[in-house]
Amino acid sequence: MSRAERSSPDARVAPSTGLRAGLREAKRLVVKVGSAVLSKGDIALHQATLERICRELVWLRKEGYQVVLVSSGAILAGMGRLGLTERPGSIPLKQAAAAVGQSLLMRHYEEAFAPYGQKLGQLLLTQEDFRSRYRYLNARNTLFTLLHLGVLPIINENDTVAVEEIKFGDNDHLSALVATLLGADLLVILTDLDGLYTADPRRDPNARLVHEVPRRSTGLHFWADDSGTGLGTGGMVTKVEAARAAAASGIPTIIAN
Repeated sequence: MSRAERSSPDARVAPSTGLRAGLREAKRLVVKVGSAVLSKGDIALHQATLERICRELVWLRKEGYQVVLVSSGAILAGMGRLGLTERPGSIPLKQAAAAVGQSLLMRHYEEAFAPYGQKLGQLLLTQEDFRSRYRYLNARNTLFTLLHLGVLPIINENDTVAVEEIKFGDNDHLSALVATLLGADLLVILTDLDGLYTADPRRDPNARLVHEVPRRSTGLHFWADDSGTGLGTGGMVTKVEAARAAAASGIPTIIAN
């Protein structure tokens, strides 16, 4: 079902000077990449795309940023190994594909980061890790320790054990929770579109890019629906919801290609 906030068609907002200055001062970033980006629409990981993302994250670290990556792709990698041609529909099959694919996903990242000597750490989280104060603090302490040691953490939902009651459902939501947990300065959600639009740019040639959505966006027109790809979950609506969740903690979000 489509969701949108409507006003005049000319309600696009240009990035404010204050926002740009704030982004320049950001030092701790959470970057989220989904299966649609990592696959480029195929049923396997697209190695060139993954390597380019890794190269850019290494550049950010060399520039002095602390970077945490929230990455989907375990189920996708498992699908390729198991010979599945479409995303599993049942929870047990998703869990099996994730169990097979998570180590493959990390191997791809290890290979992509190896030329730069970048150390990696892996965290697999469920909703319970954020509901329990004890587990929440443990996850937080682990992440800060990894960052202090110069390790780039890669976080994914623990699809092998997550069930309907505890699963995040999409890593957009997870990335907002991680950004809040870390007190990040910026959340970056990468997608296969150039950003948030006034309408679906794949169907409407008059769709225009929305450059900035204020924290209180009443009256601003933009398009967001839940039509994710066949390889991922969510769609633009989950990215908007993640941005709102991050904004509630004072964290700006960039949705970008």
